[in-house]
Amino acid sequence: MSLHNLTPAEGSIKKGKRIARGEGSGKGGTATRGHNGQKSRSGYSKKIGFEGGQMPLQRRVPKFGFTNINRVEYQGINIDKLQSLVDSGKITDTVTLDTLIANRLARKNDLIKILGNGELKAKLNITVHKFTATAKAAIEAAGGEAVTL
Repeated sequence: MSLHNLTPAEGSIKKGKRIARGEGSGKGGTATRGHNGQKSRSGYSKKIGFEGGQMPLQRRVPKFGFTNINRVEYQGINIDKLQSLVDSGKITDTVTLDTLIANRLARKNDLIKILGNGELKAKLNITVHKFTATAKAAIEAAGGEAVTL
């Protein structure tokens, strides 16, 4: 076997149709494209999702939800996080926005909400924007005070 007598396996290669090579070929004239119309033209390609002029699926299906422009976002801080700061000695008895910003629990423009997850043993006077009912109850049960700004 040499390079000059190598051939593909039997049946592995199909002879392509020689279209648009004159009337005598049997594939001249319309060149297997049928008669006139958009698909018979050169350069034709339909857009993705095109359904022949029918309203396409991606435009028929409703889009769910919306973004409320008046939504107020709060930075949530759990009371177990405050307890861990008390344990580490970073806060003592009063917690304000400045204290939370200094301990990197919030940024200076954040609205802060104290959440009730965890257990609070220390007596803390907390002054923030909002409290959940469970957080307020836990703070007052520990002997502290929850002040809303």
